[in-house]
Parts: sequence; C-alpha cells; structure tokens
Amino acid sequence: MPFPITNQVQTAQQTTKHYGITSPISLALPKESDLALTQKLTEALKPFGVFEEELELQRRILVLGKLNTLVKEWIREISESKNIPASLIDNVGGKIFTFGSYRLGVHTKGADIDALCVAPRHVERTDFFSSFYEKLKEQEEVKDLRAVEEAFVPVIKLSFDGIEIDILFARLALQTIPENLDLRDDGLLKNLDIRCIRSLNGCRVTDEILHLVPNIENFRLTLRAIKLWAKRHNIYSNILGFLGGVSWAMLVARTCQLYPNAVASTLVHKFFLVFSKWEWPNPVLLKQPEDCNLNLPVWDPRVTPSDRYHLMPIITPAYPQQNSTYNVSVSTRNIMVEEFKQGLAITDEILQNKADWSKLFEAPNFFQKYKYVLNCLSLRLRLMRHVSNRVGLVESKIRILVGNLEKNEFITLAHVNPQSFPGPKEGSEKEEFSTMWVIGIDFKKMEGSEHLNVDLTFDIQSFTDTVYRQAISSKMFEPDMKITAMHVKRKQLHQLLPDLVILKRRKHSTEGLRAMNESSVDLSLDSDNSMSMPSPTGASSSAAAKSGVSASPHSSRNTTNSPPLMGPPVGKRPGSAYYQYFFFVELHLHVVDDFLCLFQKMPSAELSDIPLLPANPIPVVKNSIKLRLSR
Repeated sequence: MPFPITNQVQTAQQTTKHYGITSPISLALPKESDLALTQKLTEALKPFGVFEEELELQRRILVLGKLNTLVKEWIREISESKNIPASLIDNVGGKIFTFGSYRLGVHTKGADIDALCVAPRHVERTDFFSSFYEKLKEQEEVKDLRAVEEAFVPVIKLSFDGIEIDILFARLALQTIPENLDLRDDGLLKNLDIRCIRSLNGCRVTDEILHLVPNIENFRLTLRAIKLWAKRHNIYSNILGFLGGVSWAMLVARTCQLYPNAVASTLVHKFFLVFSKWEWPNPVLLKQPEDCNLNLPVWDPRVTPSDRYHLMPIITPAYPQQNSTYNVSVSTRNIMVEEFKQGLAITDEILQNKADWSKLFEAPNFFQKYKYVLNCLSLRLRLMRHVSNRVGLVESKIRILVGNLEKNEFITLAHVNPQSFPGPKEGSEKEEFSTMWVIGIDFKKMEGSEHLNVDLTFDIQSFTDTVYRQAISSKMFEPDMKITAMHVKRKQLHQLLPDLVILKRRKHSTEGLRAMNESSVDLSLDSDNSMSMPSPTGASSSAAAKSGVSASPHSSRNTTNSPPLMGPPVGKRPGSAYYQYFFFVELHLHVVDDFLCLFQKMPSAELSDIPLLPANPIPVVKNSIKLRLSR
C-alpha cells in the first residue's frame, strides 16, 4: 500500500542525524507543492501494480509465520536427535529472516520472498537440505519444492500457499538463536564457512540500507518509482550488466542521505540530478568501509588490482564490502548514464508542471531505437524439465556476447533488452519451450567509401564456443542440439516477436504489463550460478546471401581445431547503424535484410569457466556472419 505523506514535514524537521560519508547537499524542508507532487507520484504508480493490497500483505505475513514455526520445530527435532541437553532444547531457537525487496518494503504484487533460515551451531547444512527439505515436502501448502544445493549460494525454492519463496541457510557459531538477534553484528561472521557468509550477506546488506537512510517511508516510495522507471526503460538486470534491485536501492539510499529532509517527488528528481553528473568510476558508498580483521576479501582497488577495472562501483555497506555492479560494461554504463540524463530532463518538466509523472514511466520502443538489425538470443527447449534454470543459464551468459561485441572495433554500444520474449514455434510435434532476448548494437560512423562490411563471425562464435565448453564440461549436452543459419526478411519479424513490441508507435499504456520478477539471491557477491547450455551437433541450414550476409559451409566439425570463419580486413567506410541478433537455443542463426536472428537449443547445467574443450568435443557447424551497413 502507498505510504502516507501527511506527517512527512514533521518527520523531516526531526532529521538531525548525519547520514553517509559526506555532509548533506541540502537540508531544505518540503513545501506544500512538493507534498502535492508526491501524492501525484503515488497515484501515477498505482496502475503499474507496484503496491500490494493489504489482504495480500497479511497473507504473506501469515505464510512467513507458518514457515518460522516449521523452522523452530525442525531445529528442535534435530536437537533431540543429536542428544542436546533438554535444558537447552527449549531455548535453542532458530528463525526466519527476510531480505531483498520484501524486507525493504518495496515488493510488488505477486513478487517472491527472499528468506534466510538461521540455525545454531549443531545444525548442519546437510540437515537443511535433507530433513528440513523432507519436512517441507510433507506440508500440503508447499508446491514446486526443489533444492539447489550446489549453487554459489545454496537455496531451497518452493511455493508456500501460492507465494514463491527462496530460502537460504546460515549456521551461526552460537549455541542458541535469540529472537532479538541482529544480523548486522559483524561478530556473527567469526568461524563461519564462506557459504554461510554469502547467505547472511543479503540480510546484512538490506538491514544496513534501512539503517542508513534518514526516512524509510520517503526512501521506499522513491525506490518504488526508480525501480519501475528502470524496468520500463530496459535497464533493470544485474545479470545482463545493468543494475539489480540492491544496486538501485543503494543509489536511492545515497540520494536520501544527500537530501535527508526531502520527500519522494523531490528525491526522484535529485536522484537523476546526482547520478547523471556522477563521475564514474568513483564509488557510491553509504558508509565508510570497516575492517573487522576476519580476513575476508573486500572491495578495495588499492589492494585488489581487478577492482580498479570496475566501471560503475556501488559498494555494499555490510562487511565484507563488495561491488554490487561487477557486471557493468562500457555499453551498459553509457546506456544508464544517458537514461539518467533523460530522466533529469523529464523530472525538470514535471517539477515545472509541464508534464505529468506518467511521462517518466513511458516505455521507449526498443525496436525503434535500434532500427536496422535485431540480435536475438533465443533459448529453445524440447525438454521441459527445470526450464527456469535453463533460461537463467542462458541469460547469465549473454553478457559474454555483449563483451565480445564491445571489443569489435566497429561497435560502440551493445544494449541487451532485459525483457525476454517467447520464441516462434517450429511446427514440431514435440512440446517446446522457447525464450528470446534482443540486443541492440550501435556501430561507429566511418569515413570512406559508400558501404562498410563488418564481420561478426568471431564475436558470435567465441561466445557460442564458451557456452559449448561449459555445457560439455557440466555434462548437460543433449544429442539433438544443433546450429543452423537462415535469412529472415524484415517483414517476417512479426513471426519472431509479439506484435506489441514491433509497432512503430506504441501508445503509453499500463495494460498488459509483464510481470517483472527480481533476481533474489545475488545481492552483492558474485553468485553467477551459471548453468550451462550445451553445444549443438548437426548440420546448418541454408544461409544465403539475401542481405549481404554470408554463411559458411556446413561441415566444420571441431570447435577447437576449426576457428570461426573470418572475412577479409574491413576498410573504414561510412555507415552508421544499430544492429541486433536473435539467439535461440537451438542455435539457428537468422540474418536478414535488417535482422539477424540466432537460435540455439541448449539445456542447463552449472557453468564453470574452463580454458579448453574436453577431448572428443561435440561437432559444431561454423557460420560466417557478415553485415553490410548502408549509409
């Protein structure tokens, strides 16, 4: 539900504590016009479903209460089985903590809940994934129960009475777990294994953020607005190189520290003002980092050379401090900074009563912004087992392709649309699942002759080779995977994408908004639990020269010994264009007049980087992808 603003002036007048690592920019109190604009902001947010109804909120509280009771019962049973003295069993405790968007108070309708099960020292992680898992299985309200024990941050996923919940586990070096336990206490990290520290990190970061903002109500409403704006503008995704939920929360929290008495309407404007002018890579810090002498790795470019290359560091406030934006690339940073500038221009208009808040949340047409070629990465699966894991696997590696494209001398920017789309049907008798992502590419303006030929073979093939290696190494290869290439005319684009996304002019509407699920586990540590996509075997289909794009012969069989086919050196010629690809997991490569589509069929597995393909690699067809950019 929206937060009341009637008492915000009184609350602001009481703000005297110093927050953040610098003095505030302004201590100005809100005016009546600011309060009125904040009320209008709240009304503008409502149609997008960012506020949850009171009944649904109460249902979440009830579910978490039941889950907490189950944890206490389970820990008591474990204690009895391990012959813990009866005098201690009654007080042994155990508790469920929440973190992420739910704990911050900014979750949306239907969002999942991130939870942490905290247990005393005699309860093992193996107990959590065995006896507690079995206990959950016995509950009639629990559906879709699955354990991901080998993940970077081990988790049990389930639906409890229709509410999706991810439960992490942390075993503390305590004999009992008190009800008033404060997880921000750095002393709790002593004598813990790294998996418990990672699991605790989400709660510790979330609690620190709430502790470091002057006014929680103003922070929450501002964060709801900024998160909605980021999602509508296709820049909300940590895994794809943009910012995830915790990073947006820290940027909003820093804005609140700089303007401690401002209300949400002012804070949204100041957010864009501050970060459109921020001198990256200077880090965003909510508090001075502290050294707890626990010898845990922390973000520190003075000590760790790799930290010096982070482009947009936003540092988590809880020890061990980490950069939550390690995935940000040159392209994604440039895209976000440009969006900050546009957001500042729009909020300037809103504050001058020249525009409404609805203008800030208008979604730009991604397919008109990048108008010449589309790159789609599409995942097509015949097997429906663990579909979400497989989709997450492909999504987690798309940034590798973006990084490859950024290194191309003719490319200045690559923009992944975090919104995925259902892939086209192929008329197969077998049931298929297909997901498609889109990447917009900006090519440099070149001087020279009339046409410029750009060869993207190496950029694309090196990406697929990486995915194949990891898929094979994780033993998730499927025999019917293949790579093919074909051309698709622009007029056929509607066969690949929903009509809504290819309209030339899309009117602003709140109807049919896609549900936006937040990545839950990965808050600040690198939890890229990549699950791999296998490398297809099979012949390629035709790849004619209908659009100035050539395809290779069908039969290059060895991914190690047969390098991607490269064209002759490309001269500097004029031509400026935006391009995109369709990457399917069956891997078909579609390149046509204005669109290049790449399909790929792959299942999932854990991706771990390895330098070379294993012996006897799967045969893979190579394709040469060359684009002619007309002026």
